Amino acid sequence: MVNPFDLKSALFARHAQHVVLIHFPIALFLTSVMFDFAAHWKKSRVLAEVAYYNLLAAAIFCVPVLATGILAWRWQLEGQRLKGILLEHLVLATISCVLIWLIAWMQFRNQQKPQRDRTLLRLPIEVVAAIAIALTAHLGGFLSGVNGPG
Repeated sequence: MVNPFDLKSALFARHAQHVVLIHFPIALFLTSVMFDFAAHWKKSRVLAEVAYYNLLAAAIFCVPVLATGILAWRWQLEGQRLKGILLEHLVLATISCVLIWLIAWMQFRNQQKPQRDRTLLRLPIEVVAAIAIALTAHLGGFLSGVNGPG
């Protein structure tokens, strides 16, 4: 039986880091989207700044999550050719990460030049990114065995 308080086995499990880290950018991004929509609706600069900083943290967290996902694939499957759900998961994860960074760049540009507000362009992209993230997470659930055999 494995000790649940064994830090070594938790930190050095072949795939555990990805499974643990993935929740941070998902939560940060979805929170950012909610604050961004609320900021647009209420015309609140404070809510817009909260959305911006949540989005920035989500974008930063995307990098180690993508890296640990690739490492998990290399360690677990020993670099076998990607196919099926795993390939779809990787493609959607990459698209999600690119969309998060695109939105972060758009937010950054808006912070620099607030008179050129592109909120009406950014909000639909945020919805598309949230859908891509949801699909990626759904496929990841199948891979981990949460949503069915995996």
